[in-house]
Parts: sequence; C-alpha cells; structure tokens
Amino acid sequence: MDPVIKINPGGSKWDIRQKVWDYIEEKNLANFPRPVHNRIPNFKGAGKACYSLAGLQEFKSSQTVKVNPDRPQQQARFITLEARKTLLVPTPRLRTGLFNRITPPEGASKEQLRICSSSQGVKDFSVPVGLDAKIKIDLMVVGSVAVSEKGFRIGKGEGFADLEYGMMASIGAVNESTVVVTVVHDCQVMDIPEDLMGSHDLTVDYILTPTRVIKTDCQLPKPCGIIWNKLDTEKLQKIPILKKLRALEEQAGKDVTLGAAPVAAEAGLHASQPKRQTRRRLRPNTQQDAEGESSQDSRLEKRIAGEPKARQHLTRMNKESRGDGKAGNEQEIGKTIKGKSRGNTKEQVPEEGGNEVKSQRKLHLSVTTVYLGGIPAGLRVSELKTALREREATPLRLTWQGAQHRAFLDYSDPHSADQALEALQGLALNGHSLQAELAKSQRGGRKSGQSSRRPKPAAAPKSEVSAPDAKSDATEKTEQ
Repeated sequence: MDPVIKINPGGSKWDIRQKVWDYIEEKNLANFPRPVHNRIPNFKGAGKACYSLAGLQEFKSSQTVKVNPDRPQQQARFITLEARKTLLVPTPRLRTGLFNRITPPEGASKEQLRICSSSQGVKDFSVPVGLDAKIKIDLMVVGSVAVSEKGFRIGKGEGFADLEYGMMASIGAVNESTVVVTVVHDCQVMDIPEDLMGSHDLTVDYILTPTRVIKTDCQLPKPCGIIWNKLDTEKLQKIPILKKLRALEEQAGKDVTLGAAPVAAEAGLHASQPKRQTRRRLRPNTQQDAEGESSQDSRLEKRIAGEPKARQHLTRMNKESRGDGKAGNEQEIGKTIKGKSRGNTKEQVPEEGGNEVKSQRKLHLSVTTVYLGGIPAGLRVSELKTALREREATPLRLTWQGAQHRAFLDYSDPHSADQALEALQGLALNGHSLQAELAKSQRGGRKSGQSSRRPKPAAAPKSEVSAPDAKSDATEKTEQ
C-alpha cells in the first residue's frame, strides 16, 4: 500500500509530525480530543486496530505487557486485562517512578475491566512498581505519530517512549526478545528516511492499523540502555528516577557524563514556560470536582503528579468506587461560600477535612459553564462523575442540583467547554438522555453554527429545568 502522506526530501521529524497532524485534522480522521497536534492522535478505528493485538502469537505467549496510557491504546489495555496478563503503564511523565501495575478488583467483570483500562481507571487502579521488582516485560505497546514499514518510529517529540525503553533496558526489564508494537491509522504509515533515526530512537516490530498487521523485521537495534550524553541536568531535575539510575550506573563504572542542553531547545523551553506555568497555576487554585486535567490536554498523567491534595482526592474517589465513601451530594463536591458573584468568578472553600487550612479560591475569569439537564431522579453524584471521567469531560467544578434534575459544569475556557460538549452528546444515564449545552449566561457572545452540532430538543422533559439566566445561575450555585 502506497503511503498517502508524502515526505519532502530533507524533511525533519517535526516536518513529518506536522504533516501527519495536519492531514488527520483536514480529513477528520480523529476522535476526541481534538485537535491532534502535539498528541498521539486518537484516530478513528483505534479500537479495531487494537483488536489485532490478541491475534499475535507473541501476545498470546506473553505474561507481562506494558501499554502506554494514551486514549487510542485503551482497547489494547482492555485486551491485556481480559487475557489476565500483568498490565504495566508508565508513571505520569516518569516523575515518580518508571511504571505502575494495573490491579483490577478481584473477580472483576468485563465492564469493570473496561473501566480499569480507561484513562481514569489507569489512575484509580494502579500500584507503583519499584526498581527492585525484577520485572521482565515480554511485549509493549507504544503510540506513534508516524511509523514506517521498516519499523522506524516517530513520536510526538518529547522523547518519553525512547527514554522509557532505555531506562527499562538499563534495569533489565526489556531486552532484544521484547516485542514492541505500535497502533496507528493507515495514513500514519509512511516512508521515513533511516538517516532521521538516532541511536536513542525506539523501533517497532509490529504495526497494527484498522486494516493491516505489518511485521516490520526492523534491522535497526533498539536502545540498549540510557544514553546519558543525550540528557542534561534539567532533564534529571524533571525526572528524579533518572538520578537514581545514574547513581547506580556510576557505581557500576559506566560513563554517565551528561550532555549540554541545546541552545535552541532551551530558548524554546523558556519561551513556552509562562504558558505552562499559567495553566498549572489554574488547577491548584480552583476547587475541582476531580483533580483532572483540562480536556485540552490528553496527557492525563499530569493531573496527580506531585499534588498532595490530588492524591487525597484520588483516595477518596477510590473509596467511593468501592462503596466505602459517603454517598452525599453536595458533600462530595465541596462547600460554596454564600456571597457575591461577579461574572464567571465564583468564590468557594474546598472541603479537604483534617487540620488543613481552608482558603477561599477564585475560578479563572475565562471559566465557561456547561448546563447539564434531564438528570433522572435518584441518580447519584458519583454516577455522574464516573460518566464524566469516562468521556474525559471532567470539569474544574461540578455544581449539583439533583432536585432540579440538573447540574452545572465549569471548564477552564470556552475551548475546553466545547470539547466537553462534544464528548457529552448522546450521554444517557439510567435510561434517560441528558441535555448538554452552554449555560444561558454563556450564550450571548457565541458565534452561530454551534446549534447544528448541539441542537436543542423541541420540547424538554417535564422533569427537566431549563438553564437559568446569568443571575439565577450564580445565585443557585452560591446557595448550594
């Protein structure tokens, strides 16, 4: 099959990435989250491509499988759990370790395994694996932006898959017998020049697409360990486990001399730093229903790394999922201060418990509120939160008004709200279809054309209360 995306002679890896991302967006080949730029694309047909994994003899004979946590590999995680194999996933950006093991509840049903394989399930049911665990990985599944039939792979540019493999090789978790599989759309398979591949680049043995299974017979060797001169002190600061591995290899007499950070990379890092700081600053300063990341960023692993409050919240969520937690409504979400509300700025006190000092928080001025109507009587807040997590539509804050059959979901900005609205279309709980639309207070300045994507029902159910105007919206939230 001839590649549909042609690579210009002399093109760089970033040129190839941009071509792939642009093509997938132009041809509408991806599911939520969009746009796919700077992501491992969640391409349409990802589930079908992952199904081919179960047919590989190397998978059937494997005992321990490592799968990346991205959305398009969710079905691969489910297939691994369903086959009762040990499933490992990378830790969030390698900050707290190398990988975690997914531990479903004992006797888990098929539906429970699907939940465990979801992005949120990866968080809720994972247990850290220490460096001394002597893990041996038989097969691993990685995401790719582009890949060639010769096994040359290009990721999204952050180098985590390559570094993960080098780190695993350094502790003996992988070797030349470990099979590497990638799952991509057919359009992502193209002719990648070999001269673009470096000694640190991870190659693949199998490519799974919605229509094909490609055995690459790649001739390039995989990384046999960490290439320290390709790392710098800044990388060691971001990934503490590298310090431990470096100390171990230094004791073993290996050369662990670090390289210098490229000037261009440093300039790019400093240029983008304010943006990243602004985004991260928003999360701990808001009362979030779940300490989840904005739907603008599919890298969900960022949401709990290094955040004590988030870990407390995750523990509470786990208890709730096991039936240990309290099933309150407003109590699950947090207390809201009665008082003034200006625009989209809402003051509230997080409910953390213990001796922790409670402080007033303000949501960012660009917060956009989504109205969720038609909530059936008897539905619990925890059930709604689970549905939101499964659709990756977790809000910054959820305001529950179950008696009025509605809820309000606050998102960090209009773009996040739009993505959540798209993800919530067709949501039904307990046999009732829910209505998701912008709260009336948000609709005044919106452009035309959105009504076609989120049409309003001709007649709302009697039990459903229409979204209030700006004044009542703010009032009901503060009088919760």
